[in-house]
Amino acid sequence: MPSLEQIILAVPAILLAISFHELGHGYAAYKLGDPTPKYQGRLTLNPLAHLDPLGTIMLILFRIGWAKPVMINSQYFKNKRQGIVLVSLAGPLANVILGWLFYNTLRIAAPRLPYTAFTSTFLVFLLINVQVNLGLAAFNLIPIPPLDGSHILAGLLPPRASYRYAQLARYGPVLLAVLLISGGARLIINPIYSALSQLLVRLSL
Repeated sequence: MPSLEQIILAVPAILLAISFHELGHGYAAYKLGDPTPKYQGRLTLNPLAHLDPLGTIMLILFRIGWAKPVMINSQYFKNKRQGIVLVSLAGPLANVILGWLFYNTLRIAAPRLPYTAFTSTFLVFLLINVQVNLGLAAFNLIPIPPLDGSHILAGLLPPRASYRYAQLARYGPVLLAVLLISGGARLIINPIYSALSQLLVRLSL
């Protein structure tokens, strides 16, 4: 369990990460021709438009969680399958980009700032932002419905395989709940998180 200081510092980090994630989905859909996110007020960084209470608590305590999904209408997309993949990918990608910014800020600031209590707290805050963003991205890339990873996988599979995969969607939330309760989700999340972490290091300034 995180310390009280980490929980307090995690709250603004989570609000920012969730807002960027959902804005990424909404903006991608909007640019592809779907006005639905705009009409629903989801093209904003205001966290109140995106919060899911349970998903937020999960993020605070366990660094994995979710936000309120952005509703889209894929009928507006010129290429429906491609559009769904791009919109689904946009949320995790937004978190990876934000995590990259915080990672580089941390890497540049850490050796240059004088050691004080404030500096220590500030660096911990930067690190938490990296962890939260990568954790949110990694969790959502799990290919289990209704997470983003399931839509990405469905869009990349051949049509027949995609159709069969879609038939499993009804069982996705139950499977996901079992994995979260049992801790099995970590077995999937950890490799994704590790890969994203390595990506940040390779792309560091």
